[in-house]
Amino acid sequence: MPGSHGLRFDQTQFWVIHRRTEYGPFDYDWSPDLSGMELLYQGVKFGEVCSRQEVFADLREFRLPLRVVHVASVVMGCVVLGVSGGYNDAEKKALLVKTLQEFNCHDFVPKAA
Repeated sequence: MPGSHGLRFDQTQFWVIHRRTEYGPFDYDWSPDLSGMELLYQGVKFGEVCSRQEVFADLREFRLPLRVVHVASVVMGCVVLGVSGGYNDAEKKALLVKTLQEFNCHDFVPKAA
């Protein structure tokens, strides 16, 4: 049984665990022209990253708890930065832990971190 709060990862997908409920999967895919990334929730596009200066994301239609949206946004930002920046696994993990802590998401820091 999942803990009260946390994250679960499987390759490019992740789930946010909030109050013992899993929300996800959140994922990304390259845009058809490979110039940006499409952001996905349960396989449905909810946003895209067009450039460092242009990001669109709207999860309202899914009626997720605000805390889940907050944590998913932080994690997705780390994923996008790590992938687009060519970070190795250790760098991605360090970025995620640091950023979750900076945004007061301590309960969601992966336990193995």
